[in-house]
Amino acid sequence: MSGESTTLRWGIGTLIALLALEILWHAWIAPARPALFWPSLALASAPLLPGLWTARSSLRRGVLIGGIVCLFYFAHGVTTLWNGDAPRWLASSEVLLALAVIGASGWDARRYRRAKTTAST
Repeated sequence: MSGESTTLRWGIGTLIALLALEILWHAWIAPARPALFWPSLALASAPLLPGLWTARSSLRRGVLIGGIVCLFYFAHGVTTLWNGDAPRWLASSEVLLALAVIGASGWDARRYRRAKTTAST
């Protein structure tokens, strides 16, 4: 059980780091245009909030929702790396953080399924 909670805490911590990266990226480091400041910041950070909100009551569901949402961030990071508009370190960080959340969700699901089958036999 402690391994699962460590994995889930890692996933939520990485989700928080991804939220911080998105806020820094779109608000401070590389804002698109002053007229689009608030819409781009909301579009970049709002999808992460349901996973974090859900994690308050259930870490497993919060990381699951965060992992599903991070598929979008992974695709955005790869596209930005391919396009080359933004600084590469921001896009690389986005890809790595998104993969970490997706990996934490998958690892937890694998351990949960294995523990469930072991308990039933």
